[in-house]
Amino acid sequence: MKPISPGRLMLIGLALTVAGWSATVVTTRYSMATPVLPVTALATMAVIVVITLILGIRVLRWRNSTKRKKALDPILAARTLVLAQACAYAGTVLLGWHAGIFLDQLRIWNLRSDQGITWVAVAVAGGGLVMIVVGLLVERFCRIPPEDTDAGSDDGKNSRGVRGESAGEGEYAYRGD
Repeated sequence: MKPISPGRLMLIGLALTVAGWSATVVTTRYSMATPVLPVTALATMAVIVVITLILGIRVLRWRNSTKRKKALDPILAARTLVLAQACAYAGTVLLGWHAGIFLDQLRIWNLRSDQGITWVAVAVAGGGLVMIVVGLLVERFCRIPPEDTDAGSDDGKNSRGVRGESAGEGEYAYRGD
């Protein structure tokens, strides 16, 4: 698996900011409810973040330990990596959508007496930002550390000797078959 590109996350976030802003303009024009998640969504987001962190710390502790009593379950490591990437993408979607809603709400800030929807959009966008940070952090936890072996080096070039063997820094705990 390839690491998440921050540029791709920003592009997705920008596209969803425009989509969120457009949806809010349309729903306001037709006197419909603003398409914002309820505050209770923050509890769900917090559960996802905590589970991702717990699994990521488990992989990190195994990776950084000097005496490994038992092998790390490769399925657990792969699932942790997928969860981290999904957390980052979901956070990007939530941040972008609710940032667009917030931008539209700023336009009518002085016309409203109740700013509840605006603050809910800010809170959910903040939760999305936390999800992005945790997702990217746990993704880094799942990288295989570089190995200090001189065997297999060909004039300073890094090569793979065995299929599925790590080539060094920046790879995930995943065989890549």
